[in-house]
Amino acid sequence: MENVLRPLIVVGGSVLLTLLIGWATDRLLRKADDRHSETPLWGLLRRGRIPYMLVLCAAMLRGAYDEARVLEGHSAGIGQTLTLVLIGATAWLVIRIAAAVVETTYTRYARAHHDAARVRRVRTQVTLITRVVTAVVGVMAAAAMLLTFPAMRAAGASLLASAGILGIVAGVAAQSTLSNMFAGLQIAFGDMVRIGDTVVVDGEWGTVEEITLTFLTVRTWDERRITMPVSYFTSNPFENWSRGTPQMTGIVYWHVDHTAPVELMRRQLRDILRECPAWDGRDYGLVVTDTTPNTMQVRALVTAKDADDIWTVRVTVREQMIRWLTDNHPYALPRVNTADATLAPGFRRDGDRRNGHHSDGVTVGGPHEPPRTGRG
Repeated sequence: MENVLRPLIVVGGSVLLTLLIGWATDRLLRKADDRHSETPLWGLLRRGRIPYMLVLCAAMLRGAYDEARVLEGHSAGIGQTLTLVLIGATAWLVIRIAAAVVETTYTRYARAHHDAARVRRVRTQVTLITRVVTAVVGVMAAAAMLLTFPAMRAAGASLLASAGILGIVAGVAAQSTLSNMFAGLQIAFGDMVRIGDTVVVDGEWGTVEEITLTFLTVRTWDERRITMPVSYFTSNPFENWSRGTPQMTGIVYWHVDHTAPVELMRRQLRDILRECPAWDGRDYGLVVTDTTPNTMQVRALVTAKDADDIWTVRVTVREQMIRWLTDNHPYALPRVNTADATLAPGFRRDGDRRNGHHSDGVTVGGPHEPPRTGRG
């Protein structure tokens, strides 16, 4: 009877005690979260209840397993398994706690500061710090698990003897990976590019969506994702439209006829911008910038508070100006002239060239003869 009750009491008591402690801890965290709604710390800590209960259960079972006297022939393997579970659950719990603390710090900072650029910079740093902590804790947990095996401890002593050679080989093999990792840290703390920045990379316009230690993801305007190594941003030039102030100036071009009413177009541009909510009211202008034999190029200058609004202003101005010209001044639109060319004074269209005479006494040769002069 004792052989049945003993393992039942040890195992069942450990599991029951774990559930009881986990439930009580969760209730305390829930009350703290309701009482301190200004901080998300307690709510975030509740996400770690599963690894917390695993740590408790594994620790109690590991300590009381010898008293259970069950499967004594496999005690070494069961003890090893419980140790591995304890190490893994502890690492999982540490990662959850660190993530909760970092996220709470970022939330408080974001509430206290209203500068969007600074908040995005801190968000980028917080994200990379969380990833670094996760990687470090994961590596340490894996190393601790390996060291629980006697064969691994013996191998570790021999590996230390050749650590110099292995370090050189690993450094050469992981050169690109290490450069990307250092580039990721440089981006995070050098404030080169942040999550949420509007950038232009290789002619593609988009928003930085994710930054890790090794790669960066840009979401384009048409919902595509461009993934590239972070080392690209430390070794190649790129446009960051969110750097400094987010205010932007945009231009719109039209090709119109030479008879287009430029002054009326300036007034119409002013009226269009006044009705456009995306225009920030800072500046506008319209000038003729170029001419061709058939058209002239008109450029409008508009402003907006950020990259998204400047796009809206540009397409609105372009569309409404063309519609206004079509409805009110259709002659100002580009067209191909098919009328006869106006000749210079003194020329007659038929007689002079057919007779080979010019009004000033110059005789024009035939189609295969060079011009010659003479008196008529």
